[in-house]
Amino acid sequence: MKLSHYPVYIQSAFYAVVLAVLGYFVVSWAAPALSTASLFAIGLLLGGFLIPLLTRPPVPAAIPTTTLYVGNLPYRANEASVRALFEEFGQVLSVRLMKDKHTGKRRGFGFVEMPSDAALAAQQALNDSEFQQRTLKVREANERKDEEDETEQSA
Repeated sequence: MKLSHYPVYIQSAFYAVVLAVLGYFVVSWAAPALSTASLFAIGLLLGGFLIPLLTRPPVPAAIPTTTLYVGNLPYRANEASVRALFEEFGQVLSVRLMKDKHTGKRRGFGFVEMPSDAALAAQQALNDSEFQQRTLKVREANERKDEEDETEQSA
């Protein structure tokens, strides 16, 4: 098993001991007049600078996410209020409310990205529910169609 799979504090302790011992031997060879305690301390000091470079936290497993389409939003709704509404069901990774590119006004729909299990719970609870005097439509978002795909199909 690789050392990177262990928690960071175990990696750091391992590297500290190895670097302290290496530092002891290197410094005792370079400066034989120093005491054993000072050699070990210099090794630990060198290790303190090198350990952050050698250790890194393990990469977390990718969380499966789902993007939800949220339609019939009130025009006065903002990202914070939509985030607060969906956070009742789990972690919200992102909220994007669509705006008209010419006027800058909200278009009444948006997208919320959440972990898949929380997204399913939010969809079941919030679809056809009332939010700021509007009945929401919450569905799993369709894949975005690229302009290149559309031009290839039409040709």
